[in-house]
Amino acid sequence: MKQPLALFLLAVATAAVVPAHAQLLPQAQSNQPLDRIVAVVDDGVILQSELNDAVRSVQQQYASQPGQLPPMDVLQRQVLDRLVLMKLQVQKADDQGIRVSDADVDQAVGAVAQQNKMSAEQLRAAVEQEGSSFAAFRQQLREQLIAQRLHESVVRDSVNVTDSEINNLLASPTYKAGEIHLAHIQISVPSGGDAAAIQTAQKKAEDAINAIHGGMDFNAAAIRYSDAQDALEGGDLGWRRMDEVPPAFADAVGGMKVGDVSSAMRGPTGFHIIKLIAQRAPSRQVVPEFHARQILIKPSEIVTPEQARQKAEDLYSRIVNKHEDFAKLAKDESKDNTTANNGGDMGWFPQQAWGSVIGQQINDLKDNEVSKPFQSEAGWHILQRLGVRQSDLTDQIARDQARQAIGNRKAEQAYEDFLREMRSSAYVNILVPELREPEPGKSS
Repeated sequence: MKQPLALFLLAVATAAVVPAHAQLLPQAQSNQPLDRIVAVVDDGVILQSELNDAVRSVQQQYASQPGQLPPMDVLQRQVLDRLVLMKLQVQKADDQGIRVSDADVDQAVGAVAQQNKMSAEQLRAAVEQEGSSFAAFRQQLREQLIAQRLHESVVRDSVNVTDSEINNLLASPTYKAGEIHLAHIQISVPSGGDAAAIQTAQKKAEDAINAIHGGMDFNAAAIRYSDAQDALEGGDLGWRRMDEVPPAFADAVGGMKVGDVSSAMRGPTGFHIIKLIAQRAPSRQVVPEFHARQILIKPSEIVTPEQARQKAEDLYSRIVNKHEDFAKLAKDESKDNTTANNGGDMGWFPQQAWGSVIGQQINDLKDNEVSKPFQSEAGWHILQRLGVRQSDLTDQIARDQARQAIGNRKAEQAYEDFLREMRSSAYVNILVPELREPEPGKSS
């Protein structure tokens, strides 16, 4: 039996919009003889055809494991909630003047094609062969890119990490090194939710735990019960460093074995259940560092690219053939403001610190060897490797990772708060009764 084409978009930003792992794209809209509006979302609408196609895409994703999917009414509500949130993000981005060009969409199409080992034309043919509209497929890519840029806009000015925060994290007795692979179920409480809303969310979390203990696969439970953006991916959070997950998760994992599922944990946004899929210990980070010096000749308004190349060739000849002093020539001739006054000395640095072009050159040289002139985006370089050593950068890498982890955590929380507030304040009217969330105490 022919399997449906799996179309993936590689994420560039954050888990709140597009998960850190590749996300399955909904199948493009197909023509239907009858259609209806199933939800009004502020100034926009969601059609039955949109919902049907998105549900069908999820069913195709789990074609080999259909038992993991919840009953159709639950699946439809899950998918509709995702469509509502995407619609709100696109509307908010439009209000903020966020745009995505056709060239941006073309690049995204290329990324999807590459992920599927196809050319762009082959991708188009595959989409249309499955009876889908390539124009609608491009529109879905556009919306995902818009949501990604909205995420970047929201977190850009709200996330700042200080040295004291890094020091406090690394010095904390609760700080744990290593990496863990987690899956989670999130039962959210609406922004400003009352005691009844909290009780409803807690009951739903307890139902999820009871279902898991009763034999339901965790991924299936996430699809059925979770309202996180990654619910339809089984709640998989992928591999994350211990310092990158919320402290409550890290604390819970400390007492868990691989395969264990936590109890329901109350957080600021609702209730969370996590499963520890795998765990790995940290290792020392020993990497080669190089010591080098360089001369950089840049093209300018008065120096053409060809003149810059000829100048570099002349300096190389003076160093190699006439044995002139590299440091003096660098001080007199180099246009690199960061190294020229030090005789071109670049200090000790990891291989890629100055970019891939210099990184490749420094790796190919022997100690004290001078490179022939080579070109980068900055101009023409002459490089002399002075030495190489093995350096233990574990502590520095730990600080860099701590900074990134704190930033990612703040960004995730900031955008989650933004989405909750946006969803709570939006006008969302589900017109089809069976697509509404069941009232507390009633079975779905």
